[in-house]
Amino acid sequence: MTENSAAKFDRSRADEYGRQSRIALAGYDACHELSACMLSASLSDTPRARILVVGAGGTAGEIIAAARLGPEWEFVAVDPSPAMMDVARTNVVAGGLEARVDFILGTLQEISKAEPFDAAIMIGVLHHLPGDQAKHDILQQLADRLKLGAPLVLAGNYRAYDSEPLFMAAWAERWRMNGEAPDAVRAKLDRILSGAEPPRSEKAVAALLAETGFDAPLRFFASLFWGAWLTRRSSLA
Repeated sequence: MTENSAAKFDRSRADEYGRQSRIALAGYDACHELSACMLSASLSDTPRARILVVGAGGTAGEIIAAARLGPEWEFVAVDPSPAMMDVARTNVVAGGLEARVDFILGTLQEISKAEPFDAAIMIGVLHHLPGDQAKHDILQQLADRLKLGAPLVLAGNYRAYDSEPLFMAAWAERWRMNGEAPDAVRAKLDRILSGAEPPRSEKAVAALLAETGFDAPLRFFASLFWGAWLTRRSSLA
């Protein structure tokens, strides 16, 4: 996530992020748990892994879930939003994990390439970056900080929102199911539509990964517009 895209995650949005995300993404916690499982399965020979978590602000669910499976893993969490990082730090401390997590307030450019990471997680970031170039750039920056063959869990919305009107209608019903009035539902969907630009398709996600030095992705989770994949930093780079 860039500093410009992070500006929309102010204090009010950060405070409601956990609840809102679990409504917007049916299976929010399952996605984080499966992400941890996929990462653990991919790191079976690396018990002391250093894991880079990009866009870590918010619930820190990906860190908390992964830490349960990798008791010797250490995490570097980077996010440019102070408010979102505060929420993540609070949850990490509450989980007793603060000794295993270094928090970096900023972007990937603040992370040194000198000590490449064993793995990375980037959840809910790509669709907040406008245009293909910004998506390409963050994936390239991420690839440059990973060991060859290192696994990456990547998750976020993909395909254009207006390409699936039935999904949009179901999304609105999801909010209504959780007690939101019609005006509030419209406001939430309008904010989503105006504030995010997902990759156009799963094929576009795969193309971005190939262009930036990653292997073909394996999708392991999906929920309406959302997908989660496991890929690796290409060993042929």
